[in-house]
Amino acid sequence: MPYRVLRPPYCYRWAVLLGVVVLAVAGTVSLFHSAEGAPTPVPAAQSLPTPPPGEAPPPVGGDLVRTTARQGRFVALTFDDGPDPTYTPQILDALTRAGAVATFCMIGANVTRHPELVRAVVERGMRLCDHTLSHDEQLPGRSEQRMTAEIAGCWSELQVAAGTDVAVPYFRAPGGNWSAPLSAVAARQNMKSLAWSVDSRDWTLPGTPQIVAGVQQAVRPGAVVLLHDGGGKRVQTVEALNQLLPWFVSQGYRFDFPG
Repeated sequence: MPYRVLRPPYCYRWAVLLGVVVLAVAGTVSLFHSAEGAPTPVPAAQSLPTPPPGEAPPPVGGDLVRTTARQGRFVALTFDDGPDPTYTPQILDALTRAGAVATFCMIGANVTRHPELVRAVVERGMRLCDHTLSHDEQLPGRSEQRMTAEIAGCWSELQVAAGTDVAVPYFRAPGGNWSAPLSAVAARQNMKSLAWSVDSRDWTLPGTPQIVAGVQQAVRPGAVVLLHDGGGKRVQTVEALNQLLPWFVSQGYRFDFPG
């Protein structure tokens, strides 16, 4: 016998349809109010652009020193990654001939190998800067304990090499890779975080003329200039310095330490 498909009464079907419509409208209203009350999404942070040649990387929290201590037509020269037995003495002699002062950011491992150069830098009236024990450019991502060991360890090596209590007023992050925790650790060691405002880019070995021209174009009163006396062959840096020192004097600049 054929069977009939049983269908619910029309009134029941209309009731179900009406219920579905009501639920849909209620859901739409609820979503509207939720969206209206929700905070506006914050765009994801964008990476900072790479600075053009001759300019320092942007600050990353904390107060980074990138000007001279005194205002006016002053310039502060800084040398990284030494001391080096070949280039540090040549740079010291050039500075002495010009009556200039500079700050030497030293790596603890090099300090241990050449303590006599630390004493020579101090005896010439220069200042010291802590550049960590091992020049670990990934230091901002390490633990606080590791940061402290790298910074305090270099400070200790400088004291031992100098043979007396010696001031180390600055800390410079390897590669200029800064973070707020790294600056905080340095501050607890009574060191200012030393950056720069002019990158000579001598570390790229572009040639002496390019180093000289780059510094001359970028320097301004109060500038802190980044150079290197270690970390590789620095013949170009020495040659450039011998040209830049008299040029600074001819332009009315005097030499100072970072602020």
